[in-house]
Amino acid sequence: MFSFAYPKLLYLLFLIPIVFGLFLVSRLKRKKNIARYGNPAVLSGQMPDVSKYMPWVKISLEMLAIALVVVMLARPRSIGSSNQQVVNVQGIEVMVALDVSNSMLASSTDDPQGINRLQKAKQMLEKLIDKLGNDKVGLIVFAGDAYTQIPITADFVSAKMFLGNINPSMVPTQGTAIGAAIKMAANSFTPDEKTQKSIIIITDGENHEDDAVGAAQEAHDKGIQINVVSIGTQKGGPIPMGDGSYMKDEYGNMVISVPNEQVARDVAKAGKGVFVSANNSDALSTLDARLKELSKSNIQKTVFSPSDEQFPIFAWFLLVLLIVNILVLNRKISWLRKITFFSK
Repeated sequence: MFSFAYPKLLYLLFLIPIVFGLFLVSRLKRKKNIARYGNPAVLSGQMPDVSKYMPWVKISLEMLAIALVVVMLARPRSIGSSNQQVVNVQGIEVMVALDVSNSMLASSTDDPQGINRLQKAKQMLEKLIDKLGNDKVGLIVFAGDAYTQIPITADFVSAKMFLGNINPSMVPTQGTAIGAAIKMAANSFTPDEKTQKSIIIITDGENHEDDAVGAAQEAHDKGIQINVVSIGTQKGGPIPMGDGSYMKDEYGNMVISVPNEQVARDVAKAGKGVFVSANNSDALSTLDARLKELSKSNIQKTVFSPSDEQFPIFAWFLLVLLIVNILVLNRKISWLRKITFFSK
């Protein structure tokens, strides 16, 4: 039997009937197009290599491949394995609040064509996760409001896999509510008071919605350290809209997004943490050193051996399916023509 690390991803299996529906529509359209030129029974004789069955074989292989990909993303694990155990390790808890407002799509460098701020934040966050060791991590995304994406966990592999899907469309309300993100992060830790806790805010600092400094002070009063990473340069940059144009104000002028480092510094100061700029080469090491200042305590961590993780099995099946799908063509297979499956 299996359990899944992310069972909600299994809802993606509903893509299969959608794909099959699109296939049926394309087959019907093809049939109508052929009928426009004459009797299909007569025209079939003019197309001796066209197979009636191979397209159905290919769509079956493709739907099965989709199912395997979805199961892999859901992270299947075997239940009841003796190699799965809960161990006590020394660590801290870290909640990351990642800004996904539209301004995070502006360039993170002085080059407008460089990687955007959100991409830079993801790269830095992935490297940070690698440094956490036995700690636990969680993720909140925020813009005009805040939403928990990854509850506090020791499953760093899944956390890093999720980073690629983060984009501004995840938060329907635009804006930059740093205070709301801090409050949600503060409420997302485990109730163990002995465990040291830290919130890392990755943002361009353009807070427009609430009292971020006040929220940082409240979190610090609860014993939570607040660190802030500023993304972007003081030169600023335009905000791309996805259609090749850039965001403009009500007067038709191009909006230039400039990070507000002062807000970021004030939040870090109120939370008795460190402020770092992602543009500095030592930003990650400075942040890591600050986290290491927190005293570690016993936290529980579920350890899975490689035999418990079942997704490699599905990955091998998927590889075989993809190879077979490439080899299978829509036309008839020549050597099968010589075989008579049914006698008259």
